[in-house]
Amino acid sequence: MKTKLFKAADRGSADYGWLKPNYYFSFAQYRDAAKTHFGLLRVLNDDFIAGGGAFATHPHDNMEIVTIPFTGALKHKDSTGGEGVIKAGDIQIMSAGTGVQHSEANASATEPVTLFQVWVFPKVRNIKPRYQQKAFDVNERENKWQTVVSPIKEDNALWINQDAKFSLTKLNAGKKITYKNAFANNGVFLVTINGAVTVDGQDLKKRDAIGISETEDFTITAQEDAELLAIEIPMN
Repeated sequence: MKTKLFKAADRGSADYGWLKPNYYFSFAQYRDAAKTHFGLLRVLNDDFIAGGGAFATHPHDNMEIVTIPFTGALKHKDSTGGEGVIKAGDIQIMSAGTGVQHSEANASATEPVTLFQVWVFPKVRNIKPRYQQKAFDVNERENKWQTVVSPIKEDNALWINQDAKFSLTKLNAGKKITYKNAFANNGVFLVTINGAVTVDGQDLKKRDAIGISETEDFTITAQEDAELLAIEIPMN
């Protein structure tokens, strides 16, 4: 098993007043040649959006964009006609495909929004742009994996144009959980949303991440109550 540690304290960051992002990979004005991607995972931004904050309409193409909110509510509107509001427990995906324009805004004038936004390179380029969101029961991830994004129909998840899976768990202190790849030769980018866990002898605390490859499964031990995101991704 091969691993690469991404400590929360080593992430890139910025402060735009209304937006305070932390970058796991090179993005915008943050550049680190050693952190440009993990396999076909290109972007993972940990964003804080103040009340009233908004991203003006802007373009994307040929990227799978997944948004995972933790607190607050985020409004979305795009040129496919897709629009909605997502909050904690909801997941949103947009296939930018041949090209799409979209905007995102905090639904509240006063309360902040916190979220992960993740970009994945697509399996098939230049597909018709699409938008989808779904509410998931967070109780269904207690000490087990809940798959929220997947190309596999049986997973009952949001569809992604890639051999990739996004899974979440809420792990009680002292519990162990094993992740098994759905696709051969994929890697997993594991993020500790909250809490503390140990993986392959390495301790991960809040917002730490670890890239895991060259194995088909691995086991996580919770040192305290923890929330985790596993992004299974093709490595090339």
